[in-house]
Amino acid sequence: MQQRAVETREALMEAAAEVFDRDGYRAARISEILERAGLTQGALYFHFTSKMDLAQTVMREQGDSVVMPVGRDGLQRLIDLCLLLARELQTNKLLRAGVRLAVEQEEIGFVDVAPYQTWVDVFREQLERAAERGELREGADPEHLATLLVGCYTGVQHFSQLRSQRSDLPERIADLWRALLLGIAPPRVAAQMVIDPEEPLKATEHGWG
Repeated sequence: MQQRAVETREALMEAAAEVFDRDGYRAARISEILERAGLTQGALYFHFTSKMDLAQTVMREQGDSVVMPVGRDGLQRLIDLCLLLARELQTNKLLRAGVRLAVEQEEIGFVDVAPYQTWVDVFREQLERAAERGELREGADPEHLATLLVGCYTGVQHFSQLRSQRSDLPERIADLWRALLLGIAPPRVAAQMVIDPEEPLKATEHGWG
């Protein structure tokens, strides 16, 4: 029964992600989510109290299916992670849906900064390791940089979605990092960083979710 409950929840999350990603919160219909999942309302309300609860869960768990790229913690790994996320946003429905819901949440009727803070925490950890390794300019604050990076990333990905359905997102994120490196890394470090939006990245077996 426990395994069945896990599988039911996964099916609901997958179906919800598809519908929320395509239609947004307001236009998404519970009936279509249930049809896609092949489940009943009873199954839905066993796991979630409402459509909003389901949407908030998708939003909070958006990064659970994303894994860290291989490599030593620090600036290069952070750059690789950002490029990996750009590719994931082209195909990963849970991530895409969670990002869309996070962007739209005020007009939906709730405000939850937790999804953004999760990425701030992930980025900050890599920036802290970068600082320890001398990869950041003196005085650079990992917390402030992580918050700035999440804000910049959010805007770039949203603009890419509107302009090209994210087809150009890896290159736009590469552009973002080419600009950021000039301000946050010593020249010798910036020159060593690899920013290649076309290079496939290997990922670890486990992420941070």
